[in-house]
Amino acid sequence: MTAPEASHLLVVDDDARIRMLLQQFLQRNGYRVTTAADGAKARRLMAGLVFDLVVLDVMMPGEDGISLTRDLRRTTATPVLLLTARGETSHRIEGFEAGADDYLVKPFDPRELLLRVAAVLRRAAPSGPATQPSPPAMVHLGPLRYDPGRAELMDVDGPVHLTAGEVALMRLFAASPGQTIDRDTLTRALGPTPTPDAADTATADPATSRAIDVQITRLRRKLRDDPRAPRYLHTVRGAGYRLDPD
Repeated sequence: MTAPEASHLLVVDDDARIRMLLQQFLQRNGYRVTTAADGAKARRLMAGLVFDLVVLDVMMPGEDGISLTRDLRRTTATPVLLLTARGETSHRIEGFEAGADDYLVKPFDPRELLLRVAAVLRRAAPSGPATQPSPPAMVHLGPLRYDPGRAELMDVDGPVHLTAGEVALMRLFAASPGQTIDRDTLTRALGPTPTPDAADTATADPATSRAIDVQITRLRRKLRDDPRAPRYLHTVRGAGYRLDPD
């Protein structure tokens, strides 16, 4: 499997052995990798370097991965892939609500990690003009403007940070304004969901469905859309969601 040449990953984990193994494995597969033992060092590194993806352990002493993800979402759109030994549905939802772009439960197959990393990077990358239909020049949503070409949401005070998942959804909605997009299409846009083990099979589908709802709820907040009476991002019962710009 070949990694994009410019992809620079930040691996944050308090376990030195895991940091080393992840760094060596990802480097062997073509990625540039920098590591940090805790949230404080990760912040210092991100203040001076640009990363394409943060691979972040949830269970760390001091500031945990959920808190760090939530704080990063206020200042950066860099995608975040959470790693955790806690695989319950409620924990995955908590990660997505904090702003994570994907969630991988330990122990995991290293090949799945590569697939998750590649999928998140692919969603975060700008769309190529040769493979995408020409989007509208600008999508107006009240005081907000969304530029499909640059995947940027702007308000009067400047850019509104979007996660890679939110960018993927906005690309779909902006390309088909006024049209209902079904949940399966939205799920594919967000990439693979955690593979359930035998004990979790009964909750796998609700978790996948809930992940879409979490992303939509977060996106509505960014659009300043009242979830009780949305003006722009509408739920079409039994079908999916529809974006109705001005």
